Amino acid sequence: MSNTSTNKGWQVTMAGLGINLALGVLYAWSIFKGAIKASIEKGGPDAFHWSLSSINDPYALSCLVFAFAMIVAGKCQDKIGPARTALIGGLLVGGGFTLMSYSNSYVAWLVGFGLLAGSGFGFGYAAATPPALKWFSSSKTGVIAGTVVAGFGLAPVYIAPLSSYLLEAYGIQKSMLFLGCGFTVLVCGLSFLLVNPPQGFVPAEPATKGDAKPAAKKEVHNANVGEMLRSPKFYLLWANFFIGAGAGLMVIGSVAILAKKSMGHMAFVAVAIMAVGNAAGRIVAGILSDKIGRRATLRIMLAFQALLMFAAIPVIGSGSAALLVLVATFIGFNYGSNLALFPSFSKDYWGFKNYGLNYGVLFTAWGVGGFVMGRISEMLSAQPGGLNKSFILAGSLLAMGTVLTIFLGEKKAAEVTVTIGEPVPALEKSH
Repeated sequence: MSNTSTNKGWQVTMAGLGINLALGVLYAWSIFKGAIKASIEKGGPDAFHWSLSSINDPYALSCLVFAFAMIVAGKCQDKIGPARTALIGGLLVGGGFTLMSYSNSYVAWLVGFGLLAGSGFGFGYAAATPPALKWFSSSKTGVIAGTVVAGFGLAPVYIAPLSSYLLEAYGIQKSMLFLGCGFTVLVCGLSFLLVNPPQGFVPAEPATKGDAKPAAKKEVHNANVGEMLRSPKFYLLWANFFIGAGAGLMVIGSVAILAKKSMGHMAFVAVAIMAVGNAAGRIVAGILSDKIGRRATLRIMLAFQALLMFAAIPVIGSGSAALLVLVATFIGFNYGSNLALFPSFSKDYWGFKNYGLNYGVLFTAWGVGGFVMGRISEMLSAQPGGLNKSFILAGSLLAMGTVLTIFLGEKKAAEVTVTIGEPVPALEKSH
């Protein structure tokens, strides 16, 4: 690989990281949610006149739309390229936030944050990783994909305090306008740096002992979507992804409100620290699963998350800010592990060839889980003692998911060995 190509590769990687740092505003919803709840309780002609049980609906819908938009965006970038796909994502997110800045109606926020921004998140996220991976050898897939997607998990570290400042200084609607303009400029500007390698480009592979003579090809089964959907393992994985992601997103969407009672205006700190746990979980789970296997790692993470859900009940009741931040950080850590494990499961079971579409279909579990668990949580929280019921439900489902991992057969990662000089397949997506 020439120096020019190497520089271009890191340019694309950093552009993808920057785009995800902007799109990660999804994880700062709990900050917006707290401001909306305060407005509802305060009342007045300019207040948000929503039902308390519906506060989380824009976030839940955004997660659902995000997941299904990933499938469409994956096909879109194959036809028109990653730059235009990310550009569409930036315009959708900006349009959604602009709409929210002009109205405090429930429908406007469903459309703005749920449909428009949710679609934008999917288009921008789907376009960021694949072009970066194509510039590097398969031996760097993990570090490049991890670098790009880490931005999404880390985004609340700066978005949470920034949003808190804007909300306090300018109010909800002006804050949405400022954020919308900023994210549109950032995502659309960086989108032009997302370029695929020139046709025929083959990244240099690191030297190995077998480089003296061409390596023999190994037959690997690369399942298509139809074959994947006929596999019982798909439904076991989908159910566990639904549970693991849904439980984590339920807490991420509410952590600012939960922390406000004990931390006041510093509640954004809990969101920011939880984001660090989210990013760390992706890295640690990926490393651990390579050593002890995907199934064992998933079982540990689900069981740990179940215990944390039950532990959260007395912790929140205690009013201890330190304990709340600690529990929230570990919940974020376990949630992040899902986003490292399930892409790996998809690759292990169904190969590289159709990885993008296959994982896109599996990823719908993330969106459905966030939508369903978020909606149920808000409905329960509107009742006396409902918050505790939400954690009990999530903990019970996670315990059930832990049992389901018994039926997932361990399988070594699918390998593709090619003759020296031929292109090496790379993962098309990673979340």
